[in-house]
Amino acid sequence: MTSKTLSKSPKPTEKDIELEAERLFSKGLGDLGYSEDDLLRCAELTWKINALKRERNAVIPAHVYQRAEILHGVADFIGDSYKLARLCQGNSAELIIFCGVRFMAETAKILNPEKEVLLPAPEAGCSLSESIAPEDVRRLRAEHPGAPVSTYINTSAAVKAESDVIVTSANAPKILSKLFETHKKVIFLPDEMMGKNLAKALDKKIGSELIVWKGSCIVHENFDASSIEYYRKIYPGVKILAHSECSPSLVSLVDLVGGTGDMMRYVEKTKAPHYMLITECGLGDLARTKFPEKTFVPMCRLCPHMRATDLKAILRALENPRPSSVIEVPSEIAECAKRPIEKMFEMAEDGAAL
Repeated sequence: MTSKTLSKSPKPTEKDIELEAERLFSKGLGDLGYSEDDLLRCAELTWKINALKRERNAVIPAHVYQRAEILHGVADFIGDSYKLARLCQGNSAELIIFCGVRFMAETAKILNPEKEVLLPAPEAGCSLSESIAPEDVRRLRAEHPGAPVSTYINTSAAVKAESDVIVTSANAPKILSKLFETHKKVIFLPDEMMGKNLAKALDKKIGSELIVWKGSCIVHENFDASSIEYYRKIYPGVKILAHSECSPSLVSLVDLVGGTGDMMRYVEKTKAPHYMLITECGLGDLARTKFPEKTFVPMCRLCPHMRATDLKAILRALENPRPSSVIEVPSEIAECAKRPIEKMFEMAEDGAAL
């Protein structure tokens, strides 16, 4: 499928841009350090994007790690990988402009095969997704016959197609716990550190009960556990929340380990003098705009893949996308990959077993 090429979007007036800049400021972008010039520059682009989005009956899902001007300027819904997959499924829009990375856009296409899905930054990959190939999954199955394959959503469509159930950082403990009710051994891939954290949480032995792959996230693998004690001293009462892709040594020292949705819910429901979110910097920016009355201590890293998407790339995807932005998943792979994704929905929400 090739995306339609449209004429340029309508040109906003100075008043349109001024009002749009005020809207962005009201969303908290000024508190994140956006200058007046920054807001005006973003406003012209967000106005055009929103105008074209309506014209093309397009929807823009955005991962929580995306730039703040995307989240607050043009996104129709914001969330983690699970939430975005759910919200993309069955959406009435004809076109999905996915602000995230390739495996997320592939998941949207798998769940919406009749729709056009565009990835504004086609170079946006993922170190975890790139750490494993379909043949690796087949080899693991051969080495551990009968063990179900639980696969983190941060994987390619081809790897998902070789799996029994997909999991996210938020629902992995629940789904793997159900798998262990009927299986003595379970395969988890591709994040090694998350696998080790799951083994500890579920009281399972790595290598004999839980088989893990040696993939890692370029963002989360580099956080330093030794700094936790230092931050607790200089910020008394700080609540430290870490993504489950972080190392077990760091996870053992924090107040909460989980997915991005878990972290945001914790901040919303608790009172503390300070919060530290150990994950990609985009979540911290989102938290600061959503909870302006709370104080956040920075300890984050930027993901180059997530940061590859900007407003200009989104506008180009709506006006005249590059062929490489069009997401296609071969039907035979999509059909096989859809089953474990739907199994995730079933097991996470309805209490089913595998």
